[in-house]
Amino acid sequence: MTQLFSLEHKTALVTGASRGLGQAMAIALARAGAFVICSSSTEGGAAETIQSIEAFGGKAVGIAADLSDRQQVGQLVEKAIAQTGRLDILVNNGGTIARFPALEYPMDAWDQVLEVNLTAAFRLSQLAANHMVEHGGGKIIQVASLLSFSGGITVPAYTASKHGIAGITKALANEWAKYNIQVNAIAPGYFRTDNTQKLQDDPVRSAEISKRIPAERWGSPEDMAGAIIFLASPASDYVNGTILTVDGGWMAR
Repeated sequence: MTQLFSLEHKTALVTGASRGLGQAMAIALARAGAFVICSSSTEGGAAETIQSIEAFGGKAVGIAADLSDRQQVGQLVEKAIAQTGRLDILVNNGGTIARFPALEYPMDAWDQVLEVNLTAAFRLSQLAANHMVEHGGGKIIQVASLLSFSGGITVPAYTASKHGIAGITKALANEWAKYNIQVNAIAPGYFRTDNTQKLQDDPVRSAEISKRIPAERWGSPEDMAGAIIFLASPASDYVNGTILTVDGGWMAR
């Protein structure tokens, strides 16, 4: 049974691995046996994540790539493959958010959010899949959001990007299942990360959110571990095009 969830001899690339959910997922993959390539936007940005992995005997390296730069995105998968000669797992976690009322939303902010959250995720998936087709398959895991299902407030670009992530998860699963590539997404609920700091700091919104969560607490990054290992491992070989909510029951309320 443990072999179902083993990632021994697998290589994983995780974007946005410097902190928060990306850091927690990278650590979880390493604990399951994967060699983890931790990508962040700056040189040395994932050093803390790598140190945490090496502390328990895991293996990890860092690669810097600005997901808003198409040239750097185009080189990232190639650099990742060069580490071990293979890429079995891609986790498209890197992202950004900009909060403005829709009536005055700046177009440069719109372009930045869509480029980082959606276009980069598609391009990395495309590049990784071309490698996986030649090597018998693989796992591509997108990081969606509860805003893949609802509209949110003052985050129209982020919402559009996460609806798009849900869409390409299904579209790519349809095309690539025949190559033994499973494409799925995780939709985190409300987690205590810097991405949600403004919501955490708003006493009214924070209380409203906490009241709705059946688990009666916000998530911690470590709550992502089980979901990412499942979707990256042989246990999910017949799971494809699915958006798995990890939300303490929010969507069921």
